[in-house]
Amino acid sequence: MKNSPIAISLLFALLSPVLLPCSGDFTGGVEDDSPPTVCIVGSGIGGSSVAHFLRNYSVSTGLNRAKILMFERHEIVGGRMRTVTVAGDTFEAGGSILHPKNYHVKDFVERFNLTVRLPTPIEESSAIGIWDGKRFVVKTFGSGTKFPFLDTIVSWVNDLYLFLRYGFSLLRMSSFIENTVDNFLKYYESLESRPIFDNVEGMLKWSGLYNLTKLTLQDKLSEAQLSPLLVNELVTVITRINYGQSVLISGLAGAVSLAGSGGGLWSVEGGNWQMAAKLINHSDVMLHLNEKIESISHLGNYYELNSTKGNSYKCDVTVVATPLDEVDIQFSPAISIPKRELQHTHTTFVRGLLNPGYFGMKSLSDVPALVGTLEDPLIPFSCISILRKYSKTDMAYKIFTRQPASDSLLDELFSRRTETVRIDWGAYPKYHAPEVFAPFILDDHHLYYVNAFENAASTMETSAVAGENIARLIISRFMTKESSSSSKRSCSSGLHSDL
Repeated sequence: MKNSPIAISLLFALLSPVLLPCSGDFTGGVEDDSPPTVCIVGSGIGGSSVAHFLRNYSVSTGLNRAKILMFERHEIVGGRMRTVTVAGDTFEAGGSILHPKNYHVKDFVERFNLTVRLPTPIEESSAIGIWDGKRFVVKTFGSGTKFPFLDTIVSWVNDLYLFLRYGFSLLRMSSFIENTVDNFLKYYESLESRPIFDNVEGMLKWSGLYNLTKLTLQDKLSEAQLSPLLVNELVTVITRINYGQSVLISGLAGAVSLAGSGGGLWSVEGGNWQMAAKLINHSDVMLHLNEKIESISHLGNYYELNSTKGNSYKCDVTVVATPLDEVDIQFSPAISIPKRELQHTHTTFVRGLLNPGYFGMKSLSDVPALVGTLEDPLIPFSCISILRKYSKTDMAYKIFTRQPASDSLLDELFSRRTETVRIDWGAYPKYHAPEVFAPFILDDHHLYYVNAFENAASTMETSAVAGENIARLIISRFMTKESSSSSKRSCSSGLHSDL
């Protein structure tokens, strides 16, 4: 999730069709008629989506009276959706850009009357440069004049330039992206036609996306007959910007990254984190900020969660909605999930003026609004883009690097800096092919893991899609227990009618 025109987001996928078997024990609210307690660890878009869909889908079930407790180790909700203030202006520092077909988050924005923010002219400028460390191997013309017909001509010229360089591979790339998006859209089909999934593999297989996780993006694009030049240049720039990684990432994550480079991208005015805040506020959640969960123990018929504040909580259902890769939660009994590393993105915001001499240019106007880079360990940054232009000598920039941006590097890149803000965040998994997935259900009872899906692709929308599936999974298993102690209705048909 992220920054410039070639930005970020899209919505991607899950695994195959396993209509959940009616199993799992659930005692709260069934045996003693007390409302069950659902505990959610993490207040990002995944955890807040689980709370939202639980409330919306559990009408007429025993879960409609459930108490939902949510634990956030930081002082604000939103998880990896974060903003930063530079010289009085607010910019997205985490998950930044949303795709026009991100239907869950579009619904959240409309439902809660949030304001859509479209890219500014400088953010959607067509001036893009691909830097190889010594020169721009690709450089398009900028638009954004006061005359729309001139912008149209510039766009045509850029299209012709790119076609002459990459040929029909551009069309094949578009087809590859469209096919992936079409498969992902299956996750918005009616509840009656959509199974509930207890594993990521099944979710992806059902939508036709699983095979994309078995090969690298480079291999999948070779199968699609894209030219090596296009893959090594334009595609590489996109994956470095959106996931901080090369074209050796898995094919599905790569397809998501490419889809996030198209038009119609948007964000939420004031910060995307507001979606999580609204979902939580409207889901009757008891929110515990600045409270880190340090252990989760299954004690027969319930879970005991202990926090660093010395508090203990009894939960019938526990949902882990934060990546387990870099948090120290002790599980009893121990759980087993594949080892995974997070790709850290070092984001640096600078207000000042870029140094054209670094790029061998005499004038700043010769440097494109977005500078992407090739996969070369000697190039010290992934991309630089202009966020806001205050004057010809005063602008706000966003830089992505794989290592912390040192002052010496920034002094080379900029002729003047009046403010610098650095952020290091574990943004998304390090993708490999073939991908191996953690389970959605971490034990034989009611311990769930939303972020298992991130090994397929990591975006705000994919987290919402995974959150919705987890909510349906919890409800179906709860209803199974309910029906076994009262009636013999089908868990799947009962769920669909209640929804």
